[in-house]
Order: sequence, then structure tokens, then C-alpha cells
Amino acid sequence: MSSVVVVGTQWGDEGKGKIVDLLTHYADYVVRFQGGNNAGHTLVVEGKKYVFHIIPSGILYEDKKCMIGNGVVIDPAVLLQEIKELEGKGLHVTPDRLMISERAHLIMPYHARLDYEKEAALSKNNKIGTTGRGIGPCYVDKVGRTGIKAGDLLDDSLFRNKLTAAVEETNFLLTKKFNTAPLDLEEIYETFQMYKESLSPFLGGVSEELDRARRRDQNILFEGAQGTQLDIDHGTYPYVTSSNTIAGNACNGSGFGPAHIDSVIGILKAYTTRVGSGPFPTELFDDAGEQLQVKGHEFGATTGRRRRCGWLDGIVANDSVRLNGLTGLAITKLDVLSGHETIKMATSYELEGKTIAAMPSNINQVAGVSPVYESIAGWREEIDNVTDYDELPVQAKSYIKRIEDFTGIGANIVSVGPDRAQTMLLKNPFDK
Repeated sequence: MSSVVVVGTQWGDEGKGKIVDLLTHYADYVVRFQGGNNAGHTLVVEGKKYVFHIIPSGILYEDKKCMIGNGVVIDPAVLLQEIKELEGKGLHVTPDRLMISERAHLIMPYHARLDYEKEAALSKNNKIGTTGRGIGPCYVDKVGRTGIKAGDLLDDSLFRNKLTAAVEETNFLLTKKFNTAPLDLEEIYETFQMYKESLSPFLGGVSEELDRARRRDQNILFEGAQGTQLDIDHGTYPYVTSSNTIAGNACNGSGFGPAHIDSVIGILKAYTTRVGSGPFPTELFDDAGEQLQVKGHEFGATTGRRRRCGWLDGIVANDSVRLNGLTGLAITKLDVLSGHETIKMATSYELEGKTIAAMPSNINQVAGVSPVYESIAGWREEIDNVTDYDELPVQAKSYIKRIEDFTGIGANIVSVGPDRAQTMLLKNPFDK
């Protein structure tokens, strides 16, 4: 068996969903291990577009088992709507195909409400850029040991007691601090009773099931959300998400032993993008940035927000190599760079007269760095129809080789378009 972790190497939106979809062909289990419905994985299969927010994108394969691990926070309304939409496209999501960890925490209505009120109360310059979906407040309750787990729905007394305490505390904040209307406890309770009926067949012990799969020598694929620079500990804090996005959390967020992980694939967009607030050293404000944004269709799958675009940041890439222990790269959206006479890659930063080769921990310093670029010859040819790596323009292959040399990590996969077929698998990480 092989266990493979897929993570984003930048600020998210690298194309993880598509790569997970590709590798799912070789897996028996696909496991989502962190984040919530603030994630958005977009896939195009035979011209049909699918957008996933919670359910692993491996659900497109009818013979695979998808798992939502304990590290994920779940909004039942969003999950059930996603299941309904997939059913409408002919994809039947049954308990035989999807298991939800009983230990995963639930996003409650008061979480989204607090998320909105807190962000609204911040000044324009201090806004984090949250999606407002209650992800952060849910993780706060989890760490504060007052959260409600999916499995709590099965114990009415436990669920009711936790809910009552949480709503009372939230209503105090809403009325006293934010001067807004309180929430209706009974309305929330009745809504979640309906959710319980729909979700209970999917609940189970994900950790135990994955260990049984390992003992049966089955292949397991772990799917992360967001990207390395959005990690709560190692990203550009405070402009980060509320969970650990790096590969190590694949084990924490699913209950799988770290000694059993075989490889880690980092998804690296051929340029760099970021959504929302926060420093972005290689951001472009010229025609090149506009071209990347338009040609790359750079709008968030979850928020619809326009993505900020810039040249590839090699410092961000190398940070990801170190933090995730990458064993291979999946380079995506290479086709978007077609038409650029010159491509640039940041190979270091200048900060206060000094050269640095890693992202600073001080957010003011991150905002103050100046990227040092290396220029690389571009190519004119459109490459979205290329299916053989050897048929890529010489300059495109040279660009990939420069990325490999700079990071010390080989490219296992190269993507030249959004469709499943527009992908070249150079080395299968499931092959030991």
C-alpha cells in the first residue's frame, strides 16, 4: 500500500482538487483532513464543471471511499446541499461512499454570526479577509473545549446541554457587545434534529477505518485545503486560515499514524495568486498581472473574489518544501504563462539591506520585503492541447527544470488546463 498527502504550496487555489481527482484513480480511500467550506476545489471532467467545498473530490469515482476527518469543521447545511447538488448531476453520495468522522466539529449558526459581526467591527486596515462562514469561531470553540462534535448529535442530552450553553454565551455577546438581535435556541435545536436524521448514517470512526485499510494494503490519498502560507502556525499570520494546512496535519486531522505516510505532493501554480488581505511580495500591478488574472480565470471558487496575481515566488515554494517534507511537485496552470516573452521567478528577498531566503515571521517584515527576480525565457505557443511532456516548448521545459533545480524537488505532474485530460503524469507517487 501507499499513503500520499496532497497539499497546496502557496496561498491556496493551486489546483489541488484537480490533482486529487487525477490521483484518486490509483487510490482506494480519499481523505479530507482540515478546513471547512471555506475551501473550493474546482474540477472539469469531460466539459462538466464540479465545485467541492467539503466532500473530497474523489467522490467522482464511484468505486472509491471518501472520508471527512476529525480535523475538518462541517456546516451541515452546506454539506447536505453539496450532496443534493451532486445527486442532481447523477452522483449518488451514500454511506457506502462517504464517511464522516464522529470527532469532526460542527459549524453552528452562532459561529457564522460571530464571524460576520467580528469582521464587520474591524477597521478596513485590520480586516483578516475571512470568508464569513464561521470557520474561525468553530475552531476557537474546539480549542476552547466548548465545541460540538458531529457524534454529539447522536446523544440528545449532550447535544442539548452544549447547544444551550453556547447560544446563551453567544446571545450575551450579540446583545451586549454588538448590539444585534439574539439567536433562537429552539429554532437551532429543531434544525439540527433534521440534520441528525440525514447525517447519522454517514458518521463513523474514520481513524479506525483508515487503519483497517492500511492493514489490507490499500492506497490512501489525503486531501488538504488552502495552502502552506495560510497555515495558522507557519503562514503569513494573522492573514491565514484557522487550521494547520501543512502535510503533518494529515495525520492529526484523520487519526492516521505519521510513520505510514509514504510521499507528499505539493501543488505549485506556475505563478502565484492570493485572495483577500495580507502581504504578497511578488504581486503584479501591471499588464502582466492583468494578463495572468484574465487568462487564468482567477476568481475564488468559494468566494468569487478576484485573485491577486504575481510571478512565481521561489521563497514561498522552498518554505513549502521544508514545512511539508515534499517528495514531488505538481505544477499547474503552466498554460497560463503562454504568450509571455519573459517569465520571472523570485529567488530571494531583500529586507533592510539584507538578503533573506525564507518568509519572515514578522508580518510587518513580510510587507516590507522586496523580491529579487530571475528572468527566464518565455514561450509564445499555446500548450493546452499538449499531452506528451516531450512536446512542450523547450522554454516551458526549461522553466520546469529551473523550478526543480531551485526547490530540489522533481515535477511528478504537469497540468496545462482545467480538464482532467489536460494533465501529464510523469511519476506516479503511488508507485513505490
